Amino acid sequence: MTNSGDWDDLAASLKANGALASMGQAGSGYPAWPNLAAMMFSRAAEWGERPAVWAREGTSWRATSWAALGQAAAGLASALRAHGVEPGDRVLLLAENRPEWPIADLAIMAVRGVCVPAYTTFTPGDIAHVLADSGARAAVVSTRALAQKLMDGAGRAGGLDLVVAMEDVGALAGTTVLPWTEGVSRPPLPGFAEELLAIPGEQTACLIYTSGTGGAPKGVMLPHRALLSNCAGAWELLKPLGLKDEVYLSFLPLSHSYEHTCGQFFLLSIGTQIYYASGADRIAPEMLEVRPTVMTAVPRLFEVIRSRILTGLKREPKWKRDLFVAALALGARRVRGQSLGPTGWFADKALEFLVRRKVRARFGGRLKGIMSGGARLDPDVGGFFLALGIPIMQGYGQTEAGPVIAANPPGRIRIDTVGLPLPNVEVRIANDGEILVRGDLVMQGYWNNPEATEAAIRDGWLHTGDVGSLDEDGYLRITDRKREIIKTTGGDMVSPARVEGILAQQSAIAQAVVAGDGRSHLVALIVPADGADEKEIGLAVDEANRTLTVTERIRHWRAVPAFTIENGLLTSTQKVRRQIVLREHKDIVERMYA
Repeated sequence: MTNSGDWDDLAASLKANGALASMGQAGSGYPAWPNLAAMMFSRAAEWGERPAVWAREGTSWRATSWAALGQAAAGLASALRAHGVEPGDRVLLLAENRPEWPIADLAIMAVRGVCVPAYTTFTPGDIAHVLADSGARAAVVSTRALAQKLMDGAGRAGGLDLVVAMEDVGALAGTTVLPWTEGVSRPPLPGFAEELLAIPGEQTACLIYTSGTGGAPKGVMLPHRALLSNCAGAWELLKPLGLKDEVYLSFLPLSHSYEHTCGQFFLLSIGTQIYYASGADRIAPEMLEVRPTVMTAVPRLFEVIRSRILTGLKREPKWKRDLFVAALALGARRVRGQSLGPTGWFADKALEFLVRRKVRARFGGRLKGIMSGGARLDPDVGGFFLALGIPIMQGYGQTEAGPVIAANPPGRIRIDTVGLPLPNVEVRIANDGEILVRGDLVMQGYWNNPEATEAAIRDGWLHTGDVGSLDEDGYLRITDRKREIIKTTGGDMVSPARVEGILAQQSAIAQAVVAGDGRSHLVALIVPADGADEKEIGLAVDEANRTLTVTERIRHWRAVPAFTIENGLLTSTQKVRRQIVLREHKDIVERMYA
């Protein structure tokens, strides 16, 4: 790692250059940082040996201090520059949530590079598309298995010049491999503090790929000012929680814009200690170990926990079930602001101790708030947890907006809405009901796609493709979606056109329509090719699934009659009328989810 003396000199230089105090305030006590790199390095200089991030090692947790994070990022930035990474160069980042992730992200941004986060669930074909489209010639990867997938994709996209390897990945043909320990051990660049502070807010910080209606993922260009706008807005929104010395369990992928902005930059900027979950199967026990004070999650997590609570309740004696039902009923009345009366008040206090406290213990017992985003939260699910004293605040956003647009404020939660626009965000409703957004949070545009950019941003307003309304108090409701994108309860956005196209490539499948909006996974309505039986269709779906990402894969399917112009399921130009097909076959779709 960078020599501690080098780091001490850099920290002193950051302070001398005014990175900590002279930038003014954003009107709410949140510093008006010029860019993300200055923010993170300044915090590292200020907080020194305070723990920043944690990772599991065996049966215990290991902390990385702010000073260690800053030292490593400064060293890696120097190594990237030495290996030819120039301002504006795109660098792919393919890794699980771990302390090296923010270090790599910060190092890339510090040399004015553009971080291109990639999901670990990407197929080699997905990686090839992102590499070819972004033009990235360098990458940071974690494990040997991911490196093999990366190089498979790179081979299809024209190769890579440099791979920074967090672990031993062996030799990679035709590519320079820089071991992590070697990269982070370099001294900082000369004049590094001054260079950090000079990075403009309009500099592209990251290029995050999101699915489009045509199927091919589009690269969303997010400048530093977009993420900083989100951070300042989140601070203002959450001030009533009294944020201080917070603890956070990170389990949503850092490649997702939601976790990237909120679960990384915002929470680190206020000194939150971040623990990286060691796997999806470890989230429940690790919540008990870490005892987070704040969380971000997607609706699917709440659906799973609610289902487990209700399933377990069935095995309890009747008197316990009755107590739980009473706790829900009285809690719901309290959330709605209804009077409980003297008897109800005493009963509610007793049920707080007998029921709700035990439910909250499943989350670690000291939560101040959970922000739900990435997909629609069913009001019944949200209301269930609010009645039990779990403070869920639903929000709304999209990658093109940094990503947070609106959220429910603590103490003023309306769970059937996505809350109020962030303080520095303008929202208006177009004549056709589309939600339009303006402010520093809006992307620069889609990478190498001026047509899509012009369609999305008009006169400074981002056209979200979602339809909604604002009530008299300014709360935003989402009522429909103009664009045909499936959004799962896990927060993943899936292009149905892409999935249906891959299914239809199979010889046993003539037509296909997929469903899954607001659901945990995808299902498909399949029109068999002439003579194809169910066994052949099953094999065809399996073959298509091997091409699709995890979130795109089909869990269940059913054969249905052909879509034709005569039955109204095809347009005159032979395009499938997806929404009409789904409406006509609603019962079949529901049975697949039963």
